Amino acid sequence: MQLSKEEILVRANAITKNTLMETLEIKMIEFGDDFVVGKMPVNKRVYQPDGVLHGGATVALAETTGSFAAELLLDTENFFVRGIEISANHLKSVREGYVYATAKFVHKGRTTQLFEIKITDDNDNLISICKLTTISLPRKK
Repeated sequence: MQLSKEEILVRANAITKNTLMETLEIKMIEFGDDFVVGKMPVNKRVYQPDGVLHGGATVALAETTGSFAAELLLDTENFFVRGIEISANHLKSVREGYVYATAKFVHKGRTTQLFEIKITDDNDNLISICKLTTISLPRKK
């Protein structure tokens, strides 16, 4: 049975109950053959003390979106995916609205994968650029 795009997104967002993703209100909103987009509101849950988006929350959005991309675009019937390294360069501050993470493959290896994740705001300004490395490990049967 093949699921529709809408059904996949509903299922992906349903499994976030009682997780960091629920706390930060991270949602997956779009995907295609080589990308996944997640979004997160910029509000008091993700502020630094001076009222701007916290870099750690930005990285959480990036890793969540990249990990979902790995799960969606790889063979997860036989493998499970874990993040093994993430880095971020924060370029601009955000005080309100939403931020969007677009994860795209840079390298799609059998064992390791590398994603570039661009974080933008409601006006498509580049906020951060992140790199996420994931590893695919065999499921024990």
